[in-house]
Amino acid sequence: MKIKNNHPLVYFFLLGVISTLGAIYVLSILYFSEKGAAENFPQDYKIISPRVPGNLEFAGEKVPLENFEVYERMEREFIVHTYFHSYTIFAIKRANRWFPVIEPILKENNVPDDFKYLMVAESNMENVISPAGATGFWQFMKETGIKFDLEINDLVDERYHVEKSTEAACKYLKESYDQFGNWTMAAASYNMGTNGTETQTGKQKTDNYYNLVLSLETSRYLGRIISLKYIMQNPGLYGFDIKENELYEPLKIKEVILDSSVTDFADYAASLGLNYKILKMYNPWLRDNYLNNTAKKIYRIILPEEGSINVIN
Repeated sequence: MKIKNNHPLVYFFLLGVISTLGAIYVLSILYFSEKGAAENFPQDYKIISPRVPGNLEFAGEKVPLENFEVYERMEREFIVHTYFHSYTIFAIKRANRWFPVIEPILKENNVPDDFKYLMVAESNMENVISPAGATGFWQFMKETGIKFDLEINDLVDERYHVEKSTEAACKYLKESYDQFGNWTMAAASYNMGTNGTETQTGKQKTDNYYNLVLSLETSRYLGRIISLKYIMQNPGLYGFDIKENELYEPLKIKEVILDSSVTDFADYAASLGLNYKILKMYNPWLRDNYLNNTAKKIYRIILPEEGSINVIN
């Protein structure tokens, strides 16, 4: 009988049949699952409503989420900053560079650390100018900046100086806290001014930010700050997968003293082994290419540490 000698062929045949049936089964599952997903989400992705934490606080002060209007106000900003991807990605990247500069100044001035997120909401850590003329990381108007000891003129504008403008912001916020009695209202006053805040609290007979009828911008203001705080502290929960090596590194710097006039900052930069662009990049508060300093005021010029940046001449 030859059947005995055909056993290996039978095994190969049965193995082929089983493999084919298994492949058909797997492919059918994949086909129908993909078909179902395509029918439910024809754009091949799904958009969810991001989670709002059950307890929110700002500077140690509780957000009354039990009030449905406040909850929806907060949720709006969580949605905005979750899906305004470019803004939030840059916030996460830049924070690695600038928070180490901002945090010690806030701490030294006894201003809660959460106020660094106010700065993010104001400018996203860029030296921008608003349509109204508010300038720098902390968005100071000229008159307010001068009031809080910033030098502002055609040649020097310390609203562009991160450390000094942070010091000025601390003075503003502490003064507002003393006036209104809590940090939430101090933050709100940063948006609408202390006079505007005083007017609204007096008119509406409440000093609770969440009970005030305000302009859309100011009513959204704390939500913007708070949502940025929680998303930036837990970016993965909101879909942001930014690797550590993708964060912007802190600047490695040194200082030199300038106590005289400078006729040409391009020549001055060259004398330091730099070019004009790098000098201005590290010192954006120098607003022209020269400086009249007959009073011999002391300025601290920021320079990159040797070897920390490639200089193209």
